[in-house]
Amino acid sequence: MNYKKLIMDTLASLTVPVEFQVYSGTAATYITFLCYNEQGEEWAEDAEIATGYYIQVDIWTKGDYTTLEGQVQAAMTAVGFARTSAQDLYEPETKTYHKALRFVYVS
Repeated sequence: MNYKKLIMDTLASLTVPVEFQVYSGTAATYITFLCYNEQGEEWAEDAEIATGYYIQVDIWTKGDYTTLEGQVQAAMTAVGFARTSAQDLYEPETKTYHKALRFVYVS
């Protein structure tokens, strides 16, 4: 499975840039994502038949991210991701709000 393409396609309708791992543009609000764990979830006859993709989606902004957070959660769960956790963070060096959303997708 190409989880990167699935996430890019899933979040394409949002009004902010979405990039894998690193964003190098100039938008004040953007999203990055990464896979922090990929592991076998089910096996049959010593062969992996289901893989779990553990994904973190990060929202970066100088302002309120509540609406965007809801849009990300709705889009990701609509295609089969399950949210596992979320953290409200702040990056004092850049004065940037950071919402980390974690999901799992098993295929």
